[in-house]
Amino acid sequence: MSKHNKALKFIIQLPANIAKLLIRIYQKILSFDHAFWANPKIFRVCIYHPSCSEYTYQAIDKHGLVKGIIMGIFRILRCNPFAQGGYDPVPDRFSIKRVNNQ
Repeated sequence: MSKHNKALKFIIQLPANIAKLLIRIYQKILSFDHAFWANPKIFRVCIYHPSCSEYTYQAIDKHGLVKGIIMGIFRILRCNPFAQGGYDPVPDRFSIKRVNNQ
C-alpha cells in the first residue's frame, strides 16, 4: 500500500476513530459499568452484554460510523425495564433488531 493510500485510508477512518475515542472517554469517566469508579462485579447497571456503549463501539468498528451509530441508537432504545437483556453481540450483517447469534 502506497503512502498516498495509507493517508487516504487514515482520513476516511478519522470520523469513526474520533467517535470510538469519545465512547472510550465516556466509558472511563461516566459509565456505571466501565468507569474507573464503577464496580460491575458487585453492581451492574446494563442488562445487556456487551453494554450499550461497548456494542456501539464494536458496531462502528465492524460496520462503519453511520451504520454503527444507527445500530447503537436502536440498541439503546431496546434497553428498558421490560427487555429480556442477556447476551446480544453485534451481528455480522447490519441490523437494527436483536439478532440471536448464539
